[in-house]
Amino acid sequence: MSSSISLFSQIIKLIDRNNFQRIVGEYHGDSHSKGFSCWDQLTSMLFCQFAQAQSLREICYGLRSCEGKIYHLGITKSPARSTLSYANRHRPWEMYQQLFYSLLDRCIKISPRKKFRFNNKLYSFDATVIDLCLKLFDWAKYRQTKGAVKLHMVLDHDGYLPCFALITEGKIHEVTIAREIIFPPGSIVVVDRGYTDYSLFHQWHLQDIYFVIRMKKNAQYKVIENQQIPPQSNILADQIIEFTGYKARKECPIRLRRIEYVNEDDGEIRELITNHFDLDAITITEIYKERWQIEIFFRILKQNLRIKTFVGTSKNALMIQIWTALIAILIIKYLQFQSKVEWSTSNLIALIRWNLFTHKDLWLWIDDSYYSPYRIRSRQLKLPLWDSKTKGKEGKF
Repeated sequence: MSSSISLFSQIIKLIDRNNFQRIVGEYHGDSHSKGFSCWDQLTSMLFCQFAQAQSLREICYGLRSCEGKIYHLGITKSPARSTLSYANRHRPWEMYQQLFYSLLDRCIKISPRKKFRFNNKLYSFDATVIDLCLKLFDWAKYRQTKGAVKLHMVLDHDGYLPCFALITEGKIHEVTIAREIIFPPGSIVVVDRGYTDYSLFHQWHLQDIYFVIRMKKNAQYKVIENQQIPPQSNILADQIIEFTGYKARKECPIRLRRIEYVNEDDGEIRELITNHFDLDAITITEIYKERWQIEIFFRILKQNLRIKTFVGTSKNALMIQIWTALIAILIIKYLQFQSKVEWSTSNLIALIRWNLFTHKDLWLWIDDSYYSPYRIRSRQLKLPLWDSKTKGKEGKF
């Protein structure tokens, strides 16, 4: 790409516009558009994410201030606030969900492999609560005086890509969503203790899905066999167990593996349960440690993109803003995979924000953030020295 157009224009061009128009056609998104297309809306909301605009006014005025540079974005003029607000309220948010999964397919093809040697796919599954003001978002009831929605997500550890996302009301429990997700047979799912559900464990076991989860402190079990533990390691116990509690034994009548170890970070003793009997105990503890990556992902999403404050109060507008945030994070991941530099996600988002309308070649820039098309080789300036013999000639000061 040429440095004659801005970085933001080159980033937008990573989205296949023909594919997006096909998606728009499926949902009739451009019906009665009146000069403001779904592509204009997508560009405006991605500007909201990358520029961290906090209101409709900041989006519209921000684009208007760069009106001479937005032609290459595929839009002719910046939208009015009322126009963008109406589009966010009424145009189907499902269009952006489908665009997200289309971009995900491209990212998966170039994503790096996970650090573990086993061939099983590794997934983390968790949910994060997005707090809302109940007076403004009266449809998002969570508690008596609090509103919220939940973002449920599955993180693929090959490239740490969000391979599944679902936005629900805050009252929906995570386990309810977990029962509906179909993981590939042979995959390993690592979840937090909040997902403890014995019938879910049995369901995953029957589907040939391995899981790793922290055991609850009040779990009742009996030890069937004590396995040998690695010498000079942080492993305290490696056991084959069966649950003895009435409900647990009824819902999960299978043998599981219990691993007790000392967490090296805080010295806390932790207990894990899994239905994987072939991997060594140290690998199981490392797999659970990898669960922290989904927490990091949620933190990056909330701190660097715009999903904590919203530019619209309707459910449709909120869904569009969250899905465009997820589209933005996939674009960032794609750039990370293509770059020769090991970018941290937060640093890359910040530098893109500061250089959004800078005219630089995107692919040169992600390999060298200090690259400048205006860099000129320094030249040695030769000046004649003053000499009494040249007085009155060129050498005179």
